[in-house]
Amino acid sequence: MTTPIRVRFAPSPTGYLHIGGVRTALFNWLFARHHKGKFILRIEDTDASRSTEESIKEILESMKWLGLDYDEGPFRQTDRQSIYKEKVDQLISENKAYPCFCTMEELDQNRKEAQSKGLKPKYSGTCRNRSDQPKGIPFVIRFKAPQEGSIVIKDLLRGNVTFQNEELDDLIILRSDGTPTYNFVVVVDDGHMGITHVIRGDDHLPNTPRQVLLYDGLGLSRPEFAHISMILGTDKTRLSKRHGATSVLAYRDMGYLPNALINYLARLGWSHGDQEVFTQEEMIQFFSLENVNTSAAIFNPDKLQWLNQQYIQNTGSIDLAIKLEPFLIKEGILNNQHGLSKEDIAKPIPSLNQRSQTLIEMAQKSAFYFKKELTFDEKARDKFLNKDIKPHIEKLIIAINDIAMLEHNPLENLFKKIAEEAGLKLGKLAQPVRVALTGSTASPGIYDVVLLLGKTTTLKRLNEAISFIDKKD
Repeated sequence: MTTPIRVRFAPSPTGYLHIGGVRTALFNWLFARHHKGKFILRIEDTDASRSTEESIKEILESMKWLGLDYDEGPFRQTDRQSIYKEKVDQLISENKAYPCFCTMEELDQNRKEAQSKGLKPKYSGTCRNRSDQPKGIPFVIRFKAPQEGSIVIKDLLRGNVTFQNEELDDLIILRSDGTPTYNFVVVVDDGHMGITHVIRGDDHLPNTPRQVLLYDGLGLSRPEFAHISMILGTDKTRLSKRHGATSVLAYRDMGYLPNALINYLARLGWSHGDQEVFTQEEMIQFFSLENVNTSAAIFNPDKLQWLNQQYIQNTGSIDLAIKLEPFLIKEGILNNQHGLSKEDIAKPIPSLNQRSQTLIEMAQKSAFYFKKELTFDEKARDKFLNKDIKPHIEKLIIAINDIAMLEHNPLENLFKKIAEEAGLKLGKLAQPVRVALTGSTASPGIYDVVLLLGKTTTLKRLNEAISFIDKKD
């Protein structure tokens, strides 16, 4: 592309940043990075009654966590009011906009009359050619839209989309309180920022003809449009909280890795052959609008969880330890003053990363390693730690105490020998020992557990198991 690419992500800060919004941001970001263009963040906060500073903070925090860095911004529309006023004045001076003094009661009456005649309930144009200027009466500013013909939107994903001008009415561009409206400021900002491509959800497609007329009216170049499909739940209905569509930061708090979420969202509506797992560099290299599907994408939480597990398995132990630490603290496994290095936290990870789908799950499964006092599954302890297993655990204590250095193969041979001498299947010995050492029946391999805990802690917990059996019986 000869013209430098400039795209934008323009969320409204009226709530959390949701999955659909992030995918829109991601597609814009990938498009800009692929074409070595600019990615701009613009906060569309013209709706003062619903916009909040908290939402802006969450948007910025979400973008940072996901690694979606922007080249310009964040711009806020509330800081750009003088620019909008100038453009309104321009349209009025060129007779492309006019004041409308119609009251709400008059507009409601006009709508009802149109509906009674089977007509589209649009503005009737009462003030379109009005020459008088009543004083002391509130008014809005409307844009003069063409009343005949059609407008063709060239969509890079959907081809030409045609709208009849008679379906459109004279859009309000400035409210009676002097604040500009969404469709107007979007156009002014896109023109002022030199946006070359508008990539957004297809729920914005109905706004596009109105905005295109404003580009033309203001003498601005039309950007190229690409309206991406909506994301649906597995039941093919609009994505909502019941499908797992919570805020982006909620996925962070649930223990998902940012790169896993980015990878998953990239594949919602875009493909590169049959490849499922991408590095960031691969996504940038391969991304193109030609491979974006216009049919609705289905959000599958199980697929996201599978992908997160792939990333956990393939992330280095030290990097994973840095991400795991806050979850260990959140789960009460470590405190804020634990004093452990990232290398200390990384020690159990190789035995856990093949078995954990989220960082929360990994934190919970590593509790046996970090906590000085075990939390037991009471049913498991009552079932497996009993007088029948006591002599075999006592043999194990003596044997481990005599081993100078714990290693995997000697440990395995030791367990097998004690089980054979007792006429037990290996699992009948391993499972009670697992409960004694971890507090649960689910853990890494029993030899890995012993090696992780070390000789001193292993013997301490096995002796505590004997004490529990003695007290119980």
